[in-house]
Amino acid sequence: MCVARRYGDPHPSRSRQMKNELRTIIKDVAHLEASIDHIADGDDLYEAGLSSLNTIQLMLAIEKHFNIEIPDEMLNRQLFQSIDTLAGAVTQLQRAEQSA
Repeated sequence: MCVARRYGDPHPSRSRQMKNELRTIIKDVAHLEASIDHIADGDDLYEAGLSSLNTIQLMLAIEKHFNIEIPDEMLNRQLFQSIDTLAGAVTQLQRAEQSA
């Protein structure tokens, strides 16, 4: 199953806002080779220059900004593949915290 579908959000306006927030975090933390303005939501962030070290910094910034904790079992390259997969994972974690 595709990560974007597994972590998808049925609310497009909320999803768009979250993706914009993620874009800002990525721009501030990840220091990609490509401009974040030229990266589509589904584009591969690793191909755009995301490194292993920047992945860790990005994870910490996302956890702080969205007040979530990404569990170890979710930490893999596929999660950080794109803005779509990150937004889906954040949505899933926020829902899990709300229902707990």
